Amino acid sequence: MIKLYGLKLSYFTGKLEGYLRYKDISHEYCSVTAVDFSRRLRDKTGAMQMPAVELPDGRWMTDTSPMIDWFEKQYAEDPILPADPEQAFIGRLIEDYADEWLWRPAMHFRWSYPTSAKLLSRQIVDEMTPDLKLPAWLKRWRVEKRQRRIFVLNDGVSPETWDHVEQGYTRLLAILETVFQNRPFIFGDKPTLADFGLFGPLFRHFSQDPVPAAIMRETAPAVAEWVHRLWNARASRLDGTLVSGIPEDLKPLLREIAETHLENLCANAQAWSVQDSKFDAELQGAQYSGVPTSRYRVWCLEKLQERFAEVNGPSANPLKQLLEQQGCLEPLLRITNPASGYDKEREAPFGRSIAVYENLEA
Repeated sequence: MIKLYGLKLSYFTGKLEGYLRYKDISHEYCSVTAVDFSRRLRDKTGAMQMPAVELPDGRWMTDTSPMIDWFEKQYAEDPILPADPEQAFIGRLIEDYADEWLWRPAMHFRWSYPTSAKLLSRQIVDEMTPDLKLPAWLKRWRVEKRQRRIFVLNDGVSPETWDHVEQGYTRLLAILETVFQNRPFIFGDKPTLADFGLFGPLFRHFSQDPVPAAIMRETAPAVAEWVHRLWNARASRLDGTLVSGIPEDLKPLLREIAETHLENLCANAQAWSVQDSKFDAELQGAQYSGVPTSRYRVWCLEKLQERFAEVNGPSANPLKQLLEQQGCLEPLLRITNPASGYDKEREAPFGRSIAVYENLEA
């Protein structure tokens, strides 16, 4: 049996769980303890991150994007990557935005508001530290303080950027509300990689944490419905089709990705190239300062450029024109040869992984 190690409130654990459920891939869920997280998972995969997967043959994997790619090769029936190369690339772009940009508002809404922070710190302590011999209140206080310091205050959320961080979430809801009023999933009648990418933040964070969940229920009920529809979806029960090309209602999302995620990837890659440990970036008029430089996100930009270069034939020009019209093309290609130096042997999701922030403290 495949073993999935994670937490039931984890961003990326939820993303992979949703995918495995959809594909009917049998697996055993294993709740991660603090000792597992800081020692065993890091020893087995190279990174202190979740989820991790242990295969029946003893191999370990981590990082949801390459893991899903690997599973798609092993379970090729009902693929989640569209056959249309243009849709496939846009799906990967949306997934990367959901993984790497929406992380900031997801962590902000969870840890900046006491209503969410108190609840989530209790849930983390109850699931991860049942055997740690400390008072429960002290464990909760330590978790709440650590998460807010590392994932909010040290990630560029400040009085100057607070509103912009939250507006990124509400703009996304407005865009997706229109999409899901028109069709059940991003590209049509069945989910694709774009859906599972967005599912990470929208499931375990935005739809469940008290503050963003209330915003979703009140302003974007079709998005709330999509979250539960995707959790309940099974490839064996769906017999739908995808739309042709890139729908008009997705173009505002591409513009949003261009102005936020791709610009942030460029600023990060530029800092990496000169070995700066932090960088500043002005995004949609908001000034982010002292954001930790991430080698992993340099690799994300590398992979997006590589995927774009793979699109050829009749789809190449329409894709290029679409990206150019929505402001994505220039930042996508601005940094030539990002050169993260990661996964040169193309072993991911196996081999020694790196976390988004390699020097993350326990």
